[in-house]
Amino acid sequence: MTSSAPRAWQVVLERIESDLREGRLTPGDRLTPERELATQLGVGRSSVREAIRVLEVLGVVRTATGSGPSAGAMIVTTPRGGLAAFLRLQVAANGFPLADVVRTRIVLECDVAERLASTDADLTDVHDVLDAMDADDLDPAEFLALDARFHQALAEVSGNAVVSAMMAGLRSSIEAYTRAGAARLDAWPRVVDRLRREHRHIVDAVSRGEADEARDAVRAHITDYYTDVAEALRAADAVPDAAPTA
Repeated sequence: MTSSAPRAWQVVLERIESDLREGRLTPGDRLTPERELATQLGVGRSSVREAIRVLEVLGVVRTATGSGPSAGAMIVTTPRGGLAAFLRLQVAANGFPLADVVRTRIVLECDVAERLASTDADLTDVHDVLDAMDADDLDPAEFLALDARFHQALAEVSGNAVVSAMMAGLRSSIEAYTRAGAARLDAWPRVVDRLRREHRHIVDAVSRGEADEARDAVRAHITDYYTDVAEALRAADAVPDAAPTA
């Protein structure tokens, strides 16, 4: 007979999560000392250490050994700050298929475009990124970094913190894949020109309040690029069938 009770380290995580959610813990605060937390929750100190290691991997806490005011575990960000690290680990371990990551991006970014088209959002930051992407001396890595910033800027302007965090995590989780694909695209300069036009089209549709057009432009933009990358990598025997379907 199996028990559905959480493991001891999960009890610790749930306590810390609750404290973060309720505002009892915020960035800059230090966790209750290991011995005291173990006593409060009725778990072993090893379980507390295991929970803290998980939070450290996710980027939620930073630990320091020794004694004094700088020792122990300190909250350095809210849990959404660790989402990128979590997704990178999942993709690297084949926990999340790449095609599923891309499809999820499409769902989120189509929603962002539709919502922005129905508001009077300030797109100044988005236009600044577009202008930076027009520079002629950008290498592929620089262009892709700005490309990522463009998509993230749209999400941030939409005002949905959860969507913004998820998009940051999803994009960073496949960063190496996009760089590898760009390096193998024979017509990279033409691809860059196309991506610039598509970005401008998305922003123009949003600015005109054309929600359907903005959504369709985003879907085609993401799908076409990953199809190109997947085909280039497949031709080099680098990755099998990674392209998403619209």
